[in-house]
Amino acid sequence: MAGGSGRISPKVAVLMGGPSAEREVSLSSGRMCAAALREAGYEVAEVDAGPDLAERLRAIAPDVAFNALHGRWGEDGCVQGLLEWLAIPYTHSGVLASALAMDKMRAKAVYAAAGLPTPPARLVPAAALAAGHPMPLPYVVKPNNEGSSVGVVIVPAGANAPPRPGPDAPATLLVEAYAPGRELTVTVMGDRALTVTDILTEGWYDWRAKYAPGGSRHVLPARLPAEIFDACLEHALRAHRALGCRGLSRTDLRWDEAAGLAGLTLLETNTQPGMTPTSLSPEQAAHVGIGFPALCRWIAEDASCNR
Repeated sequence: MAGGSGRISPKVAVLMGGPSAEREVSLSSGRMCAAALREAGYEVAEVDAGPDLAERLRAIAPDVAFNALHGRWGEDGCVQGLLEWLAIPYTHSGVLASALAMDKMRAKAVYAAAGLPTPPARLVPAAALAAGHPMPLPYVVKPNNEGSSVGVVIVPAGANAPPRPGPDAPATLLVEAYAPGRELTVTVMGDRALTVTDILTEGWYDWRAKYAPGGSRHVLPARLPAEIFDACLEHALRAHRALGCRGLSRTDLRWDEAAGLAGLTLLETNTQPGMTPTSLSPEQAAHVGIGFPALCRWIAEDASCNR
């Protein structure tokens, strides 16, 4: 990554905020990344992404766009396409991988084609939920294209009726068989799966558990049988490659101990993992000896276009 116009150090535009449901998480990620990049020696411009993003980027003329956006528009291929159009190298995955990973149903099709285990699921019109349970209990209802557990509802065994979607629910929802067991996650950095984290919570891994201080406890490396630990690393790396990801990604899995290796299943891949004080990927990187400024530097240096 070379600096332009005779700059002493490359200029990085950190994209954060934006209009998605994950705006506050993105602002937290972006501010931390901006501070780390300054510490690593970059000239940094913080950009709250809005409708004038293209004009602002033309005015800033960065060497690299560090994409710290989360959720729709920033993580689903939209901003990636804009950056391709502007010919600005950007971090994390490209247009296609971002769009595939954010579309949970299409990502599942990619996993299945790659021979990766994932819970059965179907897309259901929100209005049709009133007619009855769309699959055997227990199951999970979630938006097909959101992250950070936004809009997720777990329907337990014994529930009398399906959930009633709220007024802001999307017209079509993903209904997925509930995968029991331990909540595990693996970060992939380039061509390397870093480690496995076991996520311990009082309830399920919802928004509060992910972002509130003390909302969850992370055990890393996860205390797992070697066969399961290695399979987690392999599944995450294969998912990263099957989707066509680049840079950093994080894949979430569930493991039902009673079923052994057959109880390991892949939930989803996040192409722009959180970089907040409670986020999992920076924690995993630190565990393998990569500090936060070094991680941000690596992500920035991995930036490219036309991928």
